Amino acid sequence: MIIDSKKENKEIAKQYKELLRISYQTLSDSDKKMIRLAFDMAVEAHSDQRRKSGEAYIFHPIRVAKIVSHQIGLDATSICAALLHDVVEDTKFSLKDVESLLGNNVAKIVHGLTKISNLKKDKNISLQAENFRKMLLTLNDDVRVIIIKIADRLHNMQTMDAMPEYKQLKIASETLYIYAPLAHRIGLYNVKTELEDLSLKYTEPERYLSIRKKVDETKESQESYIKSFSKFLKRELKKAQLKFEIKGRSKSIYSIHRKMLMQNVPFEKIYDKFALRIIYKSNSNDEKFLAWKIYSIVTDHFTPNPTRLRDWISAPRSTGYEALHITVMGPSNKWVEIQIRSERMNEIAEKGYAAHYKYKSGDKNDIGIESWLNRLQEVLENNTGNAVDFVEDFKLNLYAEEIFVFTPKGDLKSLPQGSTALDFAFFIHSEIGKKTRGVRVNDRLVPLSKVLKSGDQIEVITSERIKPSKNWLDFVVTSRARSIIKSSINEEKKVHAEEGKEILRRKLKPLKIALNQKSINKMLQYFNFENSQDLYYRVGIGSVDNKKLKEFSNEYNNSLLNFFKRKVRKNKNSKKFSNNNITEKFDQIVFGKEKENLAYSFASCCNPIPGDPVFGFITVNEGIKVHHKECTNALALQSNFAYRVIHSKWIDSSSHEYNAVLKLTGIDKKGLVNDVTKLISNNSSVNINKINFDSEDSFFTGLIHLSVPNKIILNRLIQNLSKVNGIDKIIRE
Repeated sequence: MIIDSKKENKEIAKQYKELLRISYQTLSDSDKKMIRLAFDMAVEAHSDQRRKSGEAYIFHPIRVAKIVSHQIGLDATSICAALLHDVVEDTKFSLKDVESLLGNNVAKIVHGLTKISNLKKDKNISLQAENFRKMLLTLNDDVRVIIIKIADRLHNMQTMDAMPEYKQLKIASETLYIYAPLAHRIGLYNVKTELEDLSLKYTEPERYLSIRKKVDETKESQESYIKSFSKFLKRELKKAQLKFEIKGRSKSIYSIHRKMLMQNVPFEKIYDKFALRIIYKSNSNDEKFLAWKIYSIVTDHFTPNPTRLRDWISAPRSTGYEALHITVMGPSNKWVEIQIRSERMNEIAEKGYAAHYKYKSGDKNDIGIESWLNRLQEVLENNTGNAVDFVEDFKLNLYAEEIFVFTPKGDLKSLPQGSTALDFAFFIHSEIGKKTRGVRVNDRLVPLSKVLKSGDQIEVITSERIKPSKNWLDFVVTSRARSIIKSSINEEKKVHAEEGKEILRRKLKPLKIALNQKSINKMLQYFNFENSQDLYYRVGIGSVDNKKLKEFSNEYNNSLLNFFKRKVRKNKNSKKFSNNNITEKFDQIVFGKEKENLAYSFASCCNPIPGDPVFGFITVNEGIKVHHKECTNALALQSNFAYRVIHSKWIDSSSHEYNAVLKLTGIDKKGLVNDVTKLISNNSSVNINKINFDSEDSFFTGLIHLSVPNKIILNRLIQNLSKVNGIDKIIRE
């Protein structure tokens, strides 16, 4: 590859000037001097490095700094840290060099950004999940670390074309699994949208290209509609002497994809594929008044959908987001979402934390992102469990919609939708949560599992004698509550386990069994426990008693014979199971680049059938499990355990039968069930295993359990069934 150094240096200089020019913050002379020092260090540090595309490596930190500076809007310290985010990890410069040149603040952020390269690798622990947890722990020092990490990931996603396919899938899955939700939670909505679209491009390229093509095909008519609608609104708003601008925007490819999946409809039946945004000028005192004035003008001319009104001005989201969202029936009977924001609200929506910090004035704005970061810090400090469980629990709350509830004194609190009375207790304070004896909602005693709704007023009753129990985990949905409960239970479990170990040693002595690694392993296998701590704990609380230990000793004394027999039986059963789920001659899945024929079974969470896009996952005890690519567990597996994901595909699908369940809904009519069963029976390749139809007020729901050879035949059947008069929707369960 021939490199034109002169041209490259000219481009580097151009990028640097643009970085300063597009900065969201006003840069002082000292800021510019500091950025220049960081830039020069980055250029020198990466002078001999190139990316896989062949491009000089220095363009990566410059573009990350531009995202941080312009799209996210952080300060000069953050821009310097973004320029140097890979210097300590990959070059001759040390953290001390950064500190001596640019000071402690930049060095602290760079230290947080330095990649974790010396983690202990354990086949049962996800390295990526541990990375996520350690990354989140940097929030204890500075939230800017996380924001720059997100910017770094965004640029990596924008430049992934040169990477091999398996790396693209892994990085895109990680991005959808944690980085996009994090961006959403910190209020970086534009960044989140781009991360989601780019992830879909690599996780489901055919789906992505199909939707993008259809969006492009409808772009002209959509822009024409937005233009005419905006023209009318502008005329009406000008009559009220308002200063404003109207912007139209298409919904993202990923959001359209999610709607198609959730509603089980094609692209053509997604009706709200775009939104209008009215951004108005206002002083802080009139913001709320003007928002509702605009609402009144819009709804004077267009009928609103009352179920789609979202008032995030009176009660801002915990991300700091403020706006009034309405959906109205626009011209040509099309539903249109309209977002009403002041210029300040729009800046916070565009820049997230940076703009929130800029406008912070000690009032209601403080309750947003700041309080969430404080709660997150407490979750991190309380968490002692498995990294994957932590990421799963934490992720549950990242995208959650919010409800607004009141304390007994009338203070307003926001919680994730689906939160229970016990979640609220832990939200108020960890010590209150741990001592919760009961809860009153709207002055009535309710179970701890009571799901709260907006407007509820909640009072927590505590007792010093109460301790968290394991069943409390069934009553909570927030990561904060789950983390504190698990931490509390683990502490108690640890005490019981220490006592149990000594009890076990004493009880094994008369049975002539020494407590050593060999006997522990046998007991774990015999009692089906995961680890020695679990064994000691069960002995400590008495669930493994003298009788059970005596039964174990009888087995242990003939261990070789008994364990061998059990293993043989288990292997026979496994083989039988596998043979029932795979066809050696035809309907075969092949694995890896070499297209190997390996034994596998189907994951019960998604039940893929021939023709479905699939991937293999190597489990610890059950061999290869084959999952549907759209399985609810797919992202978590591909992100946390990428090293155990194996590329898989069908090479034929012609002779084996697979189970599928169809859910039908629509308007009931005489003879409908007969029409459906007749249509299916006429297809010799499909068998009905079970059928059930329920009807209420002329609306029917039907479940049909089928045996089908492959996806092509199933899709053809669904198409034919959708033509039956009365059937409105068909979903594959």
